[in-house]
Amino acid sequence: MEYLTNGNPRQTAGEEDGSPSLQRRVAAVSSPALSAARLTLPGVMDAEGRVDESRLRMHIFKNGGVSPSERGLAWRFLFGMYPCSSTALERTLLQEQLAIRYQVMKRKWQQFLPSAVRMHLNGTDSELVAAVRYFDQRQAQVQQQAQDQSEVRDRLTFLELQAQILFERDTFDQEELREAIRIIDKDVPRTNRDLSYYQGEGSGNLLVLRDILITYAAFHPEVSYAQGMNDLCSRFLEVLDSEVDTFWSFSCYMEKFSRDFRADGLHRKIELEAALLKELDPQLHAHLVTDSMESFTFCHRWLLLGFQREFEHSDALRLFEILSCDHLELISQQVDRARYQERLARKYSTEDNSQSELQAINTDFTFELFICAAILLDNRESLLQCRDDVQLIHFTSSLQGTLDLNSTLKKAEHHFYNYCKRCAWDYMNGHCRAHKSKEEDFLYQLRSLFVLK
Repeated sequence: MEYLTNGNPRQTAGEEDGSPSLQRRVAAVSSPALSAARLTLPGVMDAEGRVDESRLRMHIFKNGGVSPSERGLAWRFLFGMYPCSSTALERTLLQEQLAIRYQVMKRKWQQFLPSAVRMHLNGTDSELVAAVRYFDQRQAQVQQQAQDQSEVRDRLTFLELQAQILFERDTFDQEELREAIRIIDKDVPRTNRDLSYYQGEGSGNLLVLRDILITYAAFHPEVSYAQGMNDLCSRFLEVLDSEVDTFWSFSCYMEKFSRDFRADGLHRKIELEAALLKELDPQLHAHLVTDSMESFTFCHRWLLLGFQREFEHSDALRLFEILSCDHLELISQQVDRARYQERLARKYSTEDNSQSELQAINTDFTFELFICAAILLDNRESLLQCRDDVQLIHFTSSLQGTLDLNSTLKKAEHHFYNYCKRCAWDYMNGHCRAHKSKEEDFLYQLRSLFVLK
């Protein structure tokens, strides 16, 4: 598979949305105009604005992401803020509803903990002091705009009443929320301020990020806040450039991946990465699990943040798209036909199929694990020279911003395919039916692995 760059010149971090970095401003509260905007990707959006989700994901896969000019709109569909089945007219109403609900949620925790509304500064960080000033200016503009919306005030008042009823039963644990805010206030200033999105007047976006994270933590107490969420949410904010849209897109993403920020999810991913490397390179695996190593914990940040710092910034955004589109379940019509034929064969077969599932394959080996394995195998000799955890961390830190995305993707896909092929053929040696060709059976078994979880 060729991973393309859409024919666009490489953009700097501050130009991902097509805007010159010198014109960076604090993010908008909401982006109602985008609800009626059109994706120009061929065959993806119909005349009324509905999106063919499979074609959108296929486009991202085959083209290695979308162009920066369409990334913001594409992400709103890709991550679930906009239902792909919605029309442009329906999204206009949905945008209003989501904006009001977010404002009600944000206001509720602010009234519960008024002392936490403003970040407490020690005065030594001049950039952060300036950020608060820019953020306050934006808030004043928002309030003025709200007063000017008299023609739609009745409708907005009704939507606000609905939102208040929806969230009136939500309660907060004061101690837990204070602790979450304490950690958020430590992490937000550590967000990558080298990005032009957070420079100049854009520094006010750090305060926007803070409000999004606190609102999420307040209304998702089972997840709350964990270190690393600031970097992940920052990615959404930079691309979407809207407080409301970032909150809802981030929330949709976390519905699927929040476990990764808990201890059990972290350990599970590290165990899977170790198991995969053992399959691909037993010698390297044995070296990394010796007593002097911390058994793959150095891969934690790679997997948690989608290799955010290992690739050049624009490439990291592309990789995040590719991983998020679950692209390996988009193979071909031929494979889908093979899967259908297999179902028919099972339905009419008289033999006992209760044990006919793949026994040798771990379907939890998602593509991001193969990305990680490709990086490890590409640096195999250097890793074998590491004798303790300190050397290991030092080496992996030296990789930040140096990896080539296209090369890594091709190698990861190669490892993925070979792993699936080997396991599927091993399985078929004892389970192929006489009336089916090995090719068809192999395609079916391979297809079952491409549904990423």
